[in-house]
Amino acid sequence: MQVLLHLLRAGYFLHKGGQNSANGDLKDFPIGTIYFETPSAFPEINSFTYDTAATYGLQIDTIRTDFKSGLEALLKEKPIRAIFLGVRIGDPTAVGQEQFSPSSPGWPAFMRVNPILDWSYRDVWAFLLTCKVNYCSLYDQGYTSIGSIYDTVPNSLLSIGDSSDKFKPAYLLADGRLERAGRAKRLSSSNYGQRPVDSNGLGSLDLHKNSMLTASIIAVGDEFLFGTVEDQLGPNLCRKLHSIGWSVMQLSVVHNNIDSVAEEVEQKKSSDMVFIYGGFGPLHSDVTLAGIAKAFGVRLAPDEEFEEYLRHIIGNQCTGDRNEMAQLPEGITELLHHDKLSVPLIKCQNVIVLTATNVLELEKEWDCLVELTKSNDLLTLLEPYVSKQVMTNLSDVEIAQPLSKLCLEFPDLHIGCYRTTRYGSLVVSLKGKDQERLESAAKSLEKKFQPGAFKEMN
Repeated sequence: MQVLLHLLRAGYFLHKGGQNSANGDLKDFPIGTIYFETPSAFPEINSFTYDTAATYGLQIDTIRTDFKSGLEALLKEKPIRAIFLGVRIGDPTAVGQEQFSPSSPGWPAFMRVNPILDWSYRDVWAFLLTCKVNYCSLYDQGYTSIGSIYDTVPNSLLSIGDSSDKFKPAYLLADGRLERAGRAKRLSSSNYGQRPVDSNGLGSLDLHKNSMLTASIIAVGDEFLFGTVEDQLGPNLCRKLHSIGWSVMQLSVVHNNIDSVAEEVEQKKSSDMVFIYGGFGPLHSDVTLAGIAKAFGVRLAPDEEFEEYLRHIIGNQCTGDRNEMAQLPEGITELLHHDKLSVPLIKCQNVIVLTATNVLELEKEWDCLVELTKSNDLLTLLEPYVSKQVMTNLSDVEIAQPLSKLCLEFPDLHIGCYRTTRYGSLVVSLKGKDQERLESAAKSLEKKFQPGAFKEMN
């Protein structure tokens, strides 16, 4: 609702011609606010609502009866013709609604206006964080969709490790389609205060299979950006992470520039793990380690152990008193040793530096990382992602709406669509951690069309 409020305030400000207003405050904002207060509401929601109303000088009508009778009474008292709602397409109440939808039969007559109907979960959080808009503190405690105290728990996909009481903030949820996964019945109202994690509404699925750890991948190299070299490591690394059940949030490419690397690492280090490759070596363009150091606010300092490994490899080619390649981010660096690696891998906090320059080297480094995981929990190994692809000659337009509905039916799956140049057909890709769910989704999709519209790909 914060998004809706600030969009309306911004629109009103522009409607008034952007006239002078101290600190952007709006006098006599003409849109009132309706708040349905119930005994089962979270206290944090109540206090945040009234604090927001006071901060922005909102006219607030509080209704403490049921929605329908409360609206009937309010509309008899006030001639309201339209009500702005923060409904989004994934909400249960959004079914059949458009941007402008008359109220349902049997309800008081008014126009429902849905400005953010097509916004995604990610859109909402991008707006809140970019515009630095205050939001309820519950979202920093792992809640992603808040109902009543009896049917809302923190989203277990945001739990930290095996903890049942520590969670990442809502904006770090990797898959916005699982926003409502925290809507689960509590055992009793006495559970409030403990706020346990339930099954997240994915009753038939093993929660372990749906545990989610996120990774970001950064490639450093002007050669990628100029198109001189095709990046083969990034896609390969994505596949490897999926094979251990990790979700890749982003694969980005940055210039050989310290500031560019630092900014990218700064943005991505909220992921559970960041993998970075390219820009490692003795050349002027090898700025990866300096960028990491800047991102964490530390300096580069000589590391005698790492320098010894390098001297073993390059021998007499190492000139001068110092080997610049042995300068590592001070105080945050851990060397990952493995017998099959001539030089240990570098880990800075949750950033792993891969020195691979080709797929074969990456294969070797990855195998060593997985082996090291078994002894020091470097990478938590989850249920791997499995996939299924079906191909069709249907057009994008024909498949668009049924595919959107399929996404709502199977929110735990990653459902994508792309056109293959080899066959010139459209491919629907289903990815998840449960093969039966993939098969069910494929059958559900096929039922939406004539028999034979889809062909399974090997």
